[in-house]
Amino acid sequence: MSELQIVTTYAVFAAVILAIAFNILDLALAGLLGVSVLIVFGILTQGDIINVVKMSGSTFALLFGGMIVARTLTTSGIFEFLGALFLRKTRGRGKRFLLGLVILVAIPCMFLPNATTVLLLAPIIIRVAAVLKIDIIAPLVLTAIISNSAGLLTLVGDPATFLVGTSINITFIEYFKRVSAGGLVSLLVLIPLLPLIMKDIWRIELTLPDDLKGETFKRPWLSVLSLGVLGIMVLLFLFGEFLPTSIVPASASIIACSVALLIIYGAKVEPVANVLRDIDWKTIIFLACMFILVEAFTKTGALRGLSSHMSQWFGSNLVPLAFALIVGVGFASSLLANIPIVATMILLVKGYLISTEFVPEDALGVFFTDWPPVTLPVFVAMMFGGTLGGNATLIGASANVVSAGISAAHGRPITFAAFLRYGLPITVCQLAASALYVWILSMVVRS
Repeated sequence: MSELQIVTTYAVFAAVILAIAFNILDLALAGLLGVSVLIVFGILTQGDIINVVKMSGSTFALLFGGMIVARTLTTSGIFEFLGALFLRKTRGRGKRFLLGLVILVAIPCMFLPNATTVLLLAPIIIRVAAVLKIDIIAPLVLTAIISNSAGLLTLVGDPATFLVGTSINITFIEYFKRVSAGGLVSLLVLIPLLPLIMKDIWRIELTLPDDLKGETFKRPWLSVLSLGVLGIMVLLFLFGEFLPTSIVPASASIIACSVALLIIYGAKVEPVANVLRDIDWKTIIFLACMFILVEAFTKTGALRGLSSHMSQWFGSNLVPLAFALIVGVGFASSLLANIPIVATMILLVKGYLISTEFVPEDALGVFFTDWPPVTLPVFVAMMFGGTLGGNATLIGASANVVSAGISAAHGRPITFAAFLRYGLPITVCQLAASALYVWILSMVVRS
C-alpha cells in the first residue's frame, strides 16, 4: 500500500470520528462518506467488503433479529401494562423509582439491542417521572447507563461484547459461567451511587392517587405470543449450541424474528412493512461502515507494528495488559464509537498473543478455538472497557444518543456536561470494579 493511501486511510478515519463526535454530520452519513472516499482512492476493494460481511454478519443478524422481536412486543401493549405496574410499585417514593428503573431496563437489555430497548421504555419512564414530578433528564441518562451496563450480563447483550466473544468463539453458556458475574457487579455498583449522584430524586416521597388503576393488555393473545417468541429466542441462546444443528445466537435471533413477523402477518394487526420500516436502520448502516473502515485501517499494517510495541511494553504479563485495556479502551469508548475501537483492539491483542507465542498464527483465523485459559481475562477486559466506557459521555454509546434525542423531543435537552455529571463518576466506579473482577478471574484461570 502506498504512503498516500496510508495517510488517506488515517485521515478519513479521523474525519469520520470527529464529524460524529462534534455533531457535524449524521453518523450514518459520515460513515458512508468515509467508505466512499476509500473506495474512490482504491484503498477498499470488493474483496475487502465481502470479507467484512463474512466477519461481521453474525453481529448484524443478532441486531436485526433483536430489533424485530422488540418491535413486535410494542404492538401487544405489554409496555403500557408495565408502565402502570411500575408506577404503582414506586408507591410515590423516589428511591423505589430509581431502583425499579434498574430492574425495568436491565432485564430486556440482557437479550435485546440497548438503543431499541431504551426507545421502547422511554415513554414508560417519562410518564412515571411526570406523576412523581421528576425532571426527566436524570432518569433518561440513568436508563442509557443501565442499558449499556446490562449488556454485559449475556453474550448477546451488547454488540461490542458479542464482537469480542465471537472473535474467540466463546459460547453463550461459557460466557455465562465466566463473565456474567462481572456484568452483574457493574450493575450492583450503580445502587450505592444513586443516593449520592441523584439525591434529589432519591428523597422524593409523594402520595399517589387512590384511584390509580392498572392498565390491561390491549391484545392479551398477542402479548402471550410475542413473549413466547422472546422466550424461544432466549432458550435458543442458552441451549441452541447443544442441538444437533448447533444453533448459534445470530441464527437464533433470525429464527425468532421470522416467527415474530409471521405472528404479525397472521394477526393482521399491522402490515409487516410497518415493522420493518421501524427498524433502526441508521444504526445498522453506521456499524457496517465502521466495520469497513476498520478493515481499511488494518490494511495499512500499522496494527502489526502496534502489536510489536505491546510485546515490548508488557512482555508475557497478561494481567497488566488487561488493566491497560480496561482503562485505554474504556477512555476511547467514552469519546468514540466502541465497535470500531473494539474491532481494532481484537486484532491488536491477537497479534500480541501471537508474537508472545501464547497462540499460533492460526489464531487470526475465524475458526480458531484453542485459546489458553490465561488469555480469557484479556478479552474480558476488552468487553468491560468497550461496553462500560460508553457510559461516561453523551456520545459514548448509541443508547445515550437515543435517550438524549427523546429528552430533547420532550423539551428537556441533555447537554454533554449534564450527561458527564452522572456518567463520569459511575463509569469510573464501574471500571474500577471491573478491574477487580478481571484480576480475580486471572487468578482463577491460573489455578
